Amino acid sequence: MFRIDPHVHTRETSPCGRLSAEELVRLYKVSNYDAIVITDHYYRNCFDIMGDLPWEDKIHKFLYGYRNALIAGRKLGVKVFLGMEISFLDENSNDYLVYGMDPEFLIENPQLYTLGILGFRILADSLGLAVFQAHPFRPRMIPMGKTAVHGCEVYNGNPRQESQNHLAVAFAAREGLRQIAGSDCHQSDDVGKGGILLPESIDLSSQLAGILLTRDPDLYIRDPEEDPRE
Repeated sequence: MFRIDPHVHTRETSPCGRLSAEELVRLYKVSNYDAIVITDHYYRNCFDIMGDLPWEDKIHKFLYGYRNALIAGRKLGVKVFLGMEISFLDENSNDYLVYGMDPEFLIENPQLYTLGILGFRILADSLGLAVFQAHPFRPRMIPMGKTAVHGCEVYNGNPRQESQNHLAVAFAAREGLRQIAGSDCHQSDDVGKGGILLPESIDLSSQLAGILLTRDPDLYIRDPEEDPRE
């Protein structure tokens, strides 16, 4: 099986990240993962602190963690895909994981955080991107249904947050949402706690999005006692 962690943050780009992209790839290689998705945080403040740089230059800085991971992955044999964890301006505290995009998408569509989830969903559907709500039952989060997202993260492995994964499992089943599991990796203790399993290898982020839009992958949860489906 092809094991992917679809929720990973780098120190280079995410303010909350504690591991460099190179460290992440090395640790995931040791943990027997075939691929990771770099889902660094994308919200207004991430870009405001970059000052008056042109938008394309801001995106180049935003992609620093992803590109470092890509280089390390090629050396160590771990595939690295681009994603993001986006939050929208003046809406709520929700976070959304996005799969299937490439750097050009981020350059050509500036300030995506202004769209709101419904506006972003329209754009995502037009381009074949997959949108999943991250940890929908943390405090201050509002669980979203099928008009807003394609699925949700039913297992979030971050041990420092109250994700209430069991509620996410029940909600996804009730709403008919696709389901994924992820480590939400920020530091070494988080590495390899969760992920998804595919029967075949993939090479592109667009392939991952296509799979997530059409079927539920098998979920990987390292500690059976943390499996919210039990």
